[in-house]
Amino acid sequence: MADEQGGRHRNDTYGDNIAARDGGEPAIPAATVVLLRDYASQLEVLMLHKSSQIAFGGMWVFPGGRIDDEDREGAASAEDAARRAAVREAVEEADLLVDAGDLAWIAHWTPPVGAPRRFATWFFVGPAPDGAVTIDGGEIHDSAWMAPIDALARRDSAEVELAPPTWMTLRYLSEFATVAELMANAQAREPEVYETRIARTDGGLVAMWTGDAGYESGDAGADGPRHRLVMANPQWRLEHDL
Repeated sequence: MADEQGGRHRNDTYGDNIAARDGGEPAIPAATVVLLRDYASQLEVLMLHKSSQIAFGGMWVFPGGRIDDEDREGAASAEDAARRAAVREAVEEADLLVDAGDLAWIAHWTPPVGAPRRFATWFFVGPAPDGAVTIDGGEIHDSAWMAPIDALARRDSAEVELAPPTWMTLRYLSEFATVAELMANAQAREPEVYETRIARTDGGLVAMWTGDAGYESGDAGADGPRHRLVMANPQWRLEHDL
């Protein structure tokens, strides 16, 4: 990922300098690490249950948090700082020491304008290190290893609550049978960049991204191609015209 273009790291656009398209306040730079393991002939991902008193309260998420000044100190790029933050958060939230070099950047997410506590978040995936998961019982109430498809099914049955970026990441993970298979794909693919726009329809909320016919106007009923997550209960569904 260390590609320099015209003296500027190509990832900086999606790191510390990212701002809302409407000229609003920049979102808070953050990083998330999606930790994976092979278990009982299937791929599993570490999920953490956030306290209801903090950002994303009550939701099941991946380890992560804001990028601190200590992560930026001496960092070669915005991506490097994000990797450092991802490693630090894995220790702080799950007591797992991750090698930054083992991580693959798969996505960057910016929530819609007007969302509370907007975090512009780098998403990394990587194999989980050996060791037991330990949580603090404060910000994190519980932890669990889940098969991605099971986590999605549990959301549809109202057992767990997920944010759209978590749902989309789990859907991506569900395409692979092993950690090695997923990591090979993650290392080879270009990261996806999502700047979400939310619209309300009769069928429920819709998260739209670049390429959707209604993205620029905010009109979810606009005719044309689809790149959206339809958040209708009980089942969410992705509509993406490739």
